[in-house]
Amino acid sequence: MKMDLIRLFDTVGMAEEIDCALDFSKESLYGCAPFQQPVRVTGKIENRAGVVRLAFSVKSVLSLTCDRCLKAFEKPVEYRFSHILVRELSGDDEDAEFIVCADGQLDLDELVRADLLLELPTKVLCREDCKGLCPKCGKDLNFGPCDCKKEIDPRWQALSDLFPD
Repeated sequence: MKMDLIRLFDTVGMAEEIDCALDFSKESLYGCAPFQQPVRVTGKIENRAGVVRLAFSVKSVLSLTCDRCLKAFEKPVEYRFSHILVRELSGDDEDAEFIVCADGQLDLDELVRADLLLELPTKVLCREDCKGLCPKCGKDLNFGPCDCKKEIDPRWQALSDLFPD
């Protein structure tokens, strides 16, 4: 969704509300499509004293697969973001984090997509205490222990001889 911000850049005190749903269903992450539902974006762009600030929140329900037990689950997420929008950068501002809207246009889809993907965790768990799968038999350890015999690493065998239990 392209937003025309030319009037907003030129008018101090002007504000514009954002309330939309974005479709990221074709986005692939962790080998699956986590955005099965639309991403709800609400926020405000305002020009205060010549500084244009964008503040928005993102709500969605992610469809994910647990990295430990491989169970599919849904996780509601809500994030808040804030950016300063500028028409151009001067030589001093090149290290600062601004969103450049050179022609007065802002691609809200791309900005929300980038912010959201950078905020998502790299390890996805169905719950914090997920025990995962047994590496030998593949049983889900969240439902109880498996019947596999525990093998001792041969490098630690000498210590197990000291403590027979």
